[in-house]
Amino acid sequence: MNWSKLLDSTARDCVQVLGELPDFSRRAHGLEWSCRETLDHVVEGLLGYTALVATRAQHRWTSLLGSLRPGLPIEHCLEGVTTAATLLSHVTAADPGARAWHPWGTSDASGFAAMGITELMMHTHDITRAHGVDWRPERCAPVVERLFPDAPTHSDPFELLLWCTGRGELPDVPRRVQWQWHA
Repeated sequence: MNWSKLLDSTARDCVQVLGELPDFSRRAHGLEWSCRETLDHVVEGLLGYTALVATRAQHRWTSLLGSLRPGLPIEHCLEGVTTAATLLSHVTAADPGARAWHPWGTSDASGFAAMGITELMMHTHDITRAHGVDWRPERCAPVVERLFPDAPTHSDPFELLLWCTGRGELPDVPRRVQWQWHA
């Protein structure tokens, strides 16, 4: 699996659909944040993962805090999302064997790339749902396989990723109230 290419293509897909939405001041679906604040969260996560992998952090979250500048137009914020995803893509591709600390377990570069992809997909989903847009990302199966090896079998990888992240239901399977991935 080329995680770097998957991260790059996911970021492009997410930014494209987000660029078509009109109002980022509304609350993101299922979250306490506005759609704009959700973009900040995504950028902070992507940059945080980048810093962890780049420094091979051993014991704690990075002291680097990265977010979008307040007051930027949404198209600039989306450039920030693309930039943060590109940085993570380059760092994880440069040293696939790099391992670093994460609160949910030490991970290799592919794990951090998969975490970044999940952040992008799920929060884009949260934002598009707030706008009534039925957006379905592609290429969810590798992420589920990498981060959620205990996931039940299901024919729709997107529906399964929603279930894994507590956002959806599956037939005959209790809904997840709490979740975490396997770094």
